[in-house]
Amino acid sequence: MRYFLITLLGLIVLSCGSTIQNEEDIGNLSWNEITQRAEGKTVNWMMWQGSPYVNDYINNYVIPEVKKRHNINLEISSGQGNQIVSILLTEIEAGKEVSEVDMAWINGETFYQLRQIDALYGPFTERLPNAKYVDFNNPFIKYDFQKEVNGYEAPWSITQWVMLYNTANVETSPRNMQQLEAYVKANPGTFTIPNEFVGMTFLKSLLVELAGEETLYGEFDEQAYQKYSGQLWEYINRIKPYFWKEGETFPSTIGAMDQMFATGELNFSMRFGVNAIDNQVVDGSYPKSARAYAWSSGTIQNTNYVGIMKHSGNKAAAMVVANFLLSPEAQYEKRKMSRNGSRTVLEEEKLPEEWRRKFENAAQSNYAPPRDSLEKKALQELGPEYMINLFDDFRKEVIQQ
Repeated sequence: MRYFLITLLGLIVLSCGSTIQNEEDIGNLSWNEITQRAEGKTVNWMMWQGSPYVNDYINNYVIPEVKKRHNINLEISSGQGNQIVSILLTEIEAGKEVSEVDMAWINGETFYQLRQIDALYGPFTERLPNAKYVDFNNPFIKYDFQKEVNGYEAPWSITQWVMLYNTANVETSPRNMQQLEAYVKANPGTFTIPNEFVGMTFLKSLLVELAGEETLYGEFDEQAYQKYSGQLWEYINRIKPYFWKEGETFPSTIGAMDQMFATGELNFSMRFGVNAIDNQVVDGSYPKSARAYAWSSGTIQNTNYVGIMKHSGNKAAAMVVANFLLSPEAQYEKRKMSRNGSRTVLEEEKLPEEWRRKFENAAQSNYAPPRDSLEKKALQELGPEYMINLFDDFRKEVIQQ
C-alpha cells in the first residue's frame, strides 16, 4: 500500500473525468423505498478474512440474518487495502459501468485513497435509521486516521491495539521504551516486531511516546515526522540486536508472530482487540498464561467501517446491510465472547433500556484489563501518511541496515 500512493494520486484526474454511469440516484428515496429496492438483490462485500472469529460472525450470523430479514444475498470476497483500490482503479481505467464490488471493509489509508479517486458513494450514513445510536462527534468515529469521514463510510466495529505477554516467562511486562530496552537486553531473542500493519501500529505508539500525545494529530507534519522518526529508528537499531533472530529478520505476518508466541519461542505478541484473546486461549492459539496490556503512554484505537462503492449497482441493498451492522442486535451478537467479543460502535446511552442493560452486563475478557481502563489509554490514529512512511522507512532504516 505504501508504494501505491504515487500511482494512485497520478490517476485522480482520470477518475474524476470518468464517464462511468452511476446506478439511478437513490438520494431522494425514503428508507422504506430503499428497503423495497434492496429486496432480492445480491451484495458483494469485499473484506479482510484473516480472522476466523470475524469470519464466523459474518458467515454464520450476518449473512443468514440479512437474508431472513431483507431477502438480500450477501456474498463475501477476499480483499483489503491496496487490493480494493487496485480493483476500483482498474475499473475506472476500463470505463466499467458497474463495479464488481458493492461495499468494502475499509479504514485508514484505504479510505483516504478511495476518497482521493472519488470511488466512494456518499454521504449516506445519516440516512441509516440505526445511525441514531452512534455518536458521530466521538473523535474515534468522526475521524478515520485524522481524515473526517463526512458520511462516506459507516462504522461497524471498534478496536484497540494491545501488547500480549506470557506471564509464565515474564514477571514484569515492559510498558514504555526504556523498560522495553532493559527487557530485551536481559532476555535476548524473545521479542520482535512484525513487519505489517499491527507492527507498524506499535511503531506509531512509540512515535507518540516520543512526541507527546497530541503533537502528531491533525494533518501530516513532515518536519515533525522526520524529527521523531529519526529518534525512533535510532532506538530500534540500538535494541534490535537483542530481538528474535538478532534483528536480522522480522515476521511478515502477525500470524507468524502469534505462532511463535504460542510455542514459547517469543514471550510477546501484539494485536488489535482484547476479547478474542479468550477464544484463542480456548482453541490453543495462545497459552493460558497469556495476558494483554496497554502501553503506558497509550495505544492506538481505531474504527472499522464499511464503504459503499460509487459505481455499485446495488447501493440500496448495501445501505440496508450497513444499517443492519449498526443495529443493536448485530452489535450485541458481535460483542458476545463466543463470537468476536469486540466492542460496540454504538453509544450505549442512546440505546433503549433493554439493550443498554445487555451491553452493560456483557461478559468481559478473562485475559485483559477491564474495558474502561483500556479506554483511558486510547490514542487516536495518526494521519495515513504516517503509516505509509513508517512502512517505507522501517524497511530502509531498520531492515536493510
